[in-house]
Parts: sequence; structure tokens; C-alpha cells
Amino acid sequence: MEIISWNVNGIRAAAKKGLQEYMTERDADIYCFQEIKAYPGQLPPAIRTIEPWHAYFHPAQRKGYSGTAIYTKQQPKSITVGMGRHRFDNEGRILTLDFGDFLLYNGYFPNGTARKERLQYKLDFYDFFLDHLNGQLARGKEILICGDLNTAHREIDLARPAENSKTSGFLPEERAWIDKLLAAGFIDTFRVFDDSAENYTWWDMKTRARDRNVGWRIDYFFASEGLRNRITAAGIEADQQGSDHCPISLTITDS
Repeated sequence: MEIISWNVNGIRAAAKKGLQEYMTERDADIYCFQEIKAYPGQLPPAIRTIEPWHAYFHPAQRKGYSGTAIYTKQQPKSITVGMGRHRFDNEGRILTLDFGDFLLYNGYFPNGTARKERLQYKLDFYDFFLDHLNGQLARGKEILICGDLNTAHREIDLARPAENSKTSGFLPEERAWIDKLLAAGFIDTFRVFDDSAENYTWWDMKTRARDRNVGWRIDYFFASEGLRNRITAAGIEADQQGSDHCPISLTITDS
């Protein structure tokens, strides 16, 4: 099974840049999209339903903002929208599918750059999500998490770490949360296969940073330890255009 995760920065905008063609040509089993910025009813039929995938959505209450979607060939056993806390769920940031042998979390995590209140919201979201994950692990669940975490973990994960040491997205407390996630029993799947520098998933469009590869790796696949031996590949599709982020991929074998 191959899974693609991509912050599309507006699914309607991405569709105009060839999203459906990418999906069809790539032919992955599952696509997890973040920052869709639309309600399902706002989507043209050609985007809302793309054969042979089944589509599930968690839009934000606020129009044109945030939101997540999953397109999957294999129908899940169940779908969970949000985490059960209105403060976090009203922004459409977590969508979960249960495939029986693992839970797939598609997440668009908050950005903390706007003001102190949003940074605190981001940190609170992180903590609530980790508590939720720990509860699922305690129940014996295997878990895949994908999406835009809005934080680069290590200095190797962004082009200019020193310049951004006091910028949200690379603050010590944000990076420490990823340490907590790993300590809870999750693995950063990309780093299992590639520990080299200059592997980024987001670039600032205003400064044309992508042309110079001055980027950040803030999009991830994390897997619970019990899935480690089933993961055979993880990659970054840095050449794929259509958003300020690029797609990332994960291949997992059947149980």
C-alpha cells in the first residue's frame, strides 16, 4: 500500500494545477491532503469524487481555511472526524481512518507564527493530540500519522536553522514535542531511509525560496514501532509542483 501526504494549499487551486492528473498518474492507494480550504459542497464534482478513490473530508467551520481530506481506494472500517474537543476540531485539522490493522491520522497542525495566542494554541493542540495517541497505543492500536506538523525537528530539517532559532516552526518547545512523540514509540519514517541534508517539503513562495532550495521539512509520516518492519519506503517528491509544499510518500506492506 502506498500513501501520499500533501499540503495542497487549497484543493480547488491545486485542482487547477493538475491535482487530478497527478493522482491518476501516481495511482497511490491513499492520498491525504491538508489545508484543503473548502467544504465538500464547494468542490466541483470532478474533485469531490475521483474514481476509484472514496473521499472523506473534515473541513474547518471557517470558510476558506484549514481542513483535511483523504481519498482511499480501500474503504476503512470506520472514520473519525476530529479528536472530540471542539476547541481543536472546529478547524478541521484531524481526520482518522481505521483500516483494522492500523489507524491512519491525517493532520494539519496549527501554525504558531501569527501571535503568542496561536503559538499557545499550537502547543496545546500538540499536547492534546499526543495524549490521544497514547490512549490509542494503550489500547494496542498501531498508528500512522501523516501531514503538515508546521515544525522542523532538527537543524538538518531546514536550510537556515540559526536564523530561525526564534521563529515559530523551529522553537525549542515545538521541537521538544517531536522528541516526546518519538519517545512515545513513534519513528520518523523518512529518516529511517535517508538522513541527509537539503531534504525539504515546504518553501516560502514570496521569496522564491524553492528555486534556491531554501526550505523546511515540516511534513512527515510517523509510524508506531509495531509498524516498523512493514514500512519499505519513504520519500519526498520535491519536484512536484502545485503548492508551496510538495508531496511525501510512504509504502507499507500488508500485515
